[in-house]
Amino acid sequence: MNQLEMLNYEILGNSVVAWIASFVLFLAVWAALGALRRIVRKRLLGRVDATAPPALQIARHVVGRTAGWFLLLIALYAGSRLLEPGPWTAAMIPRVATIGLVVQLGLWATAALTMFLTLRRAQQLVADPSTVAAIDLVGFLVRLVVWAAVLLVLLDNLGVNVTTLIAGLGVGGIAVALAAQNILGDLFSSLSIVFDKPFVVGDFIIVGDFLGSVEHVGLKTTRLRSLSGEQLVFSNTDLLNSRVRNYGRMFERRVVSSLRVTYRTPADKLARIPAMIREIAEREQKLRFDRAHFRALAESALLFEYVYYVLTPDYNFYMDLQQRINIALFERFAAEGIEFAYPTQTVLLSRAAP
Repeated sequence: MNQLEMLNYEILGNSVVAWIASFVLFLAVWAALGALRRIVRKRLLGRVDATAPPALQIARHVVGRTAGWFLLLIALYAGSRLLEPGPWTAAMIPRVATIGLVVQLGLWATAALTMFLTLRRAQQLVADPSTVAAIDLVGFLVRLVVWAAVLLVLLDNLGVNVTTLIAGLGVGGIAVALAAQNILGDLFSSLSIVFDKPFVVGDFIIVGDFLGSVEHVGLKTTRLRSLSGEQLVFSNTDLLNSRVRNYGRMFERRVVSSLRVTYRTPADKLARIPAMIREIAEREQKLRFDRAHFRALAESALLFEYVYYVLTPDYNFYMDLQQRINIALFERFAAEGIEFAYPTQTVLLSRAAP
């Protein structure tokens, strides 16, 4: 066999020349794509950092998710175009190429979405923490839709009747929904929390006998950090069915307090007590005094009630202010000779005349 005959010798329906040309084209395309990816990564996007515009950061992340197998698949497809395919490979090669392209598009789409939501989440943590949970939930749902579409395209390319499959999934979905109604209830409750915003991450809330700061709003549960340090976990459905007291939305605090003085206190001093309380309270900053009254003749004391507003939700500030007011009242009453009452009973004994 001479050299010409050797080059024309057929292997699997293609000459040796065709196989050599196909292999050379495969290597050339693979090398060119690899070089292009390196150039884009190092020279065009190599200087992109956290201070770069969001579009460049997203582009860098997307390029980084370009899989090596995808470049190899493109090179193999390009090389196969120089060969005469057989009956089986004629249908298989385009199908494999389509499947690889669809999977890579799914990777690119989720990479772009993930980077966009990461940047958006970082901005909203500073500007408006209440939207963070919504961003996480929207990201999960969009990724779910993307990969569901990828799966349907893959099944369609593999010859599965997608229309029948979707109809079957609809019937099966009803059965799954009935079996997992508690999970779905928590999911919809999560959506209600995200969009209605009865509380957001960072709010201090009270649920029944439990209280703590909201740490995370998830798809099924919401997690709180209690004052004693442990983590409290509530299902979203139970949480929305409970009465929630949200101290994170408090702008001012109404304080109702009282004091008791003895029945031995003279009437003129009793008349001056409301004015004393007002005078002491109005010395304080971030306080709006409302009223002070001689409220009732109690069983063992004379009861005074006073009300004021603390113009900040800070609990420590409120307790410090209340402490200063109580000390000032104690000192003023001591100077005026007014005695605080405490529960006592007086027993009067009498002897009948003989």
